[in-house]
Amino acid sequence: MSLSGDKRPRKQSVSARWRRGFRRARKNWFLGFLIDFTVIVGTALVLSVAIKAFLIRSFFIPSGSMLETLQINDRIIVNVMAPEVMPIERGDIIVFRDPGGWLGAVPTVEKDTLTEVTDFVLGTFGITAPDSAEHLVKRVIGLPGDTVVCCDVDGRIEVNGRAINEPYIRNNAAPSELEFEVVVPTDSYWVMGDNRPNSTDSRYHQDLPTKGFVSKEVVVGRAFLISWPVSNWNFLTNHPETFSVVPNP
Repeated sequence: MSLSGDKRPRKQSVSARWRRGFRRARKNWFLGFLIDFTVIVGTALVLSVAIKAFLIRSFFIPSGSMLETLQINDRIIVNVMAPEVMPIERGDIIVFRDPGGWLGAVPTVEKDTLTEVTDFVLGTFGITAPDSAEHLVKRVIGLPGDTVVCCDVDGRIEVNGRAINEPYIRNNAAPSELEFEVVVPTDSYWVMGDNRPNSTDSRYHQDLPTKGFVSKEVVVGRAFLISWPVSNWNFLTNHPETFSVVPNP
């Protein structure tokens, strides 16, 4: 028997019903606004997370170990493609997680639910950096294979047998009051702060299992810009004139 005369309504697919419901919702200005707002915020959230994961992150400076290059509470933008995609060079300022024992016990601050949610949201969008106190910021002086020595007869640090002049050191302080001679191991870095008399850097952690070196695994990225406050806005240089005299190991 032919069914051509059957007038019963056809059963709609789930996707068709969803589209019809969506069109009806768009006719309501308030529901339409909520839909648009949700799409915009969701897209921004996804993009922000992707940018933080693969491109850049923001951190603030909690201490004075990098004065005068970086001021306390400066906000910096960090390229997280270094060192995996873009290699780190001598003179770069890097952000890294505690290699083990550098920070000691990080105090736990109790936060109410609203503060935790606010920190999470603002941190996700890169507006704040709630975990900055769990990271360190220093300048790379030695790359893997480099021999770093303090100091020559003029009090300058030597890298691979060549003395370097360091214009970024705060107030023309001595490059180091602590003598050392190290060979940087594979996939590691020797780092020092620009505020040498007040920087607990690689020099002061040689008694730890890491021997004061910063492993590539704990490096978050390379700082390239001071973004806040506006009065301190500046690109961060790795001072190629300082390290151009250094030969490869």
